[in-house]
Amino acid sequence: MSHPIKRGDDVVVISGAHRGKRGKVLETLRERDRVIVEGVAMIKRHTKARSEKERGGIIEREAPIHRSNVMLAARHDGRRQKRGLAPVAPTPVAS
Repeated sequence: MSHPIKRGDDVVVISGAHRGKRGKVLETLRERDRVIVEGVAMIKRHTKARSEKERGGIIEREAPIHRSNVMLAARHDGRRQKRGLAPVAPTPVAS
């Protein structure tokens, strides 16, 4: 049974160029079966200034990736633990 991935879920990329990266789902594009994950698949857009208030330049933002390439982080960690591998934990910041 597949679990629907919703906005705000923590996910892990399980295949593709960004395999292993984690992030929070910012948006789901249901009609295209894609999700936008925070900090994953970053692209650069060259934008033109449209008015004096709006500046142009290079804007970096997330690109959508197919929903089949992501898995809920809780399920991913549970599978790793079941196989006897240590769960992936964020590294603590040394003070």
